[in-house]
Amino acid sequence: MINRILSKIKGSDYKLDTNITRIQLFSILLSRCMMAAKGFCIKVFYTKSAGVLFVGKKVIIKHGKKIFFGKNVTINDNCYINALVSKKIIIGDNFSFGRNSTIDGYGILSNLGEGLIIGNNVGISPNAFISVRGEVVIGDNTIIGPFFSVHPENHIFDDINIEIRKQGITRKGIKIGSDCWIGAKVTILDNVTIGDHCVIAAGSIVTKSFPEYSVIAGVPAKIIKNRKVVSNNENIND
Repeated sequence: MINRILSKIKGSDYKLDTNITRIQLFSILLSRCMMAAKGFCIKVFYTKSAGVLFVGKKVIIKHGKKIFFGKNVTINDNCYINALVSKKIIIGDNFSFGRNSTIDGYGILSNLGEGLIIGNNVGISPNAFISVRGEVVIGDNTIIGPFFSVHPENHIFDDINIEIRKQGITRKGIKIGSDCWIGAKVTILDNVTIGDHCVIAAGSIVTKSFPEYSVIAGVPAKIIKNRKVVSNNENIND
């Protein structure tokens, strides 16, 4: 019965691990009910949401009227979301935001951050930092490891006679495609587009754009192979 309920909520087939005991399951369900109750209060008075919103302990959401949550969204413990942006923060269905993670839209009062769009079925692991000084887009079905960070802004420093803080900034934005797997401790810098179906190895620093199906690794990151070519070769060899 629980599997059927979870499958209906998530919109796809879902089965619990058979190693979970009844006591453990009860504890999890109780915790989820408490998160849903907190989410309901936030949804009614503070943000817009298309469905159930699960909110953990010590979550801080500022300027929630700028946020739209999809269905079945989970914001885990100790997360911080500042939605003071010039556009919107739009988060799709079945999104999970790991513990101790941040979405930071606030730049300075004279130049607010832009906005964030996250697709459906996206999971971001704990300790992520998502700056939205420039616009950030993350496609559907992308999974992201812990300590992930994106930084869609650069400081201009061309004139050595003027302090860097007075020379202004550039914001080109960051776009991550659909069905990507981004490993732990990956950093993505401004003016980068990651194509659909890419894999980025743990610890990589991404400073330029890459096409779809790329496997990317290194500091700075570079292509080490193409998933589509490898897949085709494997099929031929079989």
